[in-house]
Amino acid sequence: VLGSLEDESFSADGVKITINGVSAHPGYAKGKMINSLKVAAEFVDRLPKDSWSPETTEHREGFVHPMTFQGALEQSTIGFIIRDHETSKLKEYEDRLETTLKSVVDNYPGVTYTFEIQEQYRNMKEILKTVPFVAEYALKAMDKADIVALPSIIRGGTDGSRLSFMGLPCPNIFTGKMANHSSHEYIGMQNMEKAVKTLVELT
Repeated sequence: VLGSLEDESFSADGVKITINGVSAHPGYAKGKMINSLKVAAEFVDRLPKDSWSPETTEHREGFVHPMTFQGALEQSTIGFIIRDHETSKLKEYEDRLETTLKSVVDNYPGVTYTFEIQEQYRNMKEILKTVPFVAEYALKAMDKADIVALPSIIRGGTDGSRLSFMGLPCPNIFTGKMANHSSHEYIGMQNMEKAVKTLVELT
C-alpha cells in the first residue's frame, strides 16, 4: 500500500509433531493395530473451528496453523506455524496445542508422540522501540516525498524482523507490491517510483 510503514511484525515459531502408531498385519490387526494417520486426523479435528486460525483471525490476533500433514500407518507428522505479535503468547499457544494432542494420544495405549519447537523469527518492534528515530527518519522522508504515511503492523514475517535482530533495525517501507504471496502478485510502477523517491529522501 502506498505510504505504508510497518514497524511491527509477528513473532513466529514452528512446531513439528510426530505421532507413532502401532503396526500390525492388516489381516490380523484386530485389537492390535493403531493407525497413526487416524490419530493425527482426530487431533487436527480437535482444533478450534471458529478461532485460533488464519481464516478466523485479524488485526492483532495470533493463530496456530497446520501447514503440512504427512504419514503412514506407523508414523505421521504434522507441521504447524505459530504466530502472534506478543512473543510470550507463543508458549501459551504451544502448551495448549500439546495439551490437545496429549488428550487424544492418551486414548490410544501404545501410541507415542514428539513435540518439537523451532524459533523462526521475532517481532521487530522489540528492537525498533529501542531506536525510535529509525522509523521517525522514514516518516520524515515520506513527508518530504509528498507521501501520506500509513504506519501499520504486518500480519506476517519480514526481512525486517531478521535484520533488526541481527543488529540492523529495519522497519518496512512500501515498495509498490500488491496481492502478496498470490498468483496475482504484481508491482505498481507508480508506487515503486514513490518508494524510490522516499529512499532518496532518506539518504
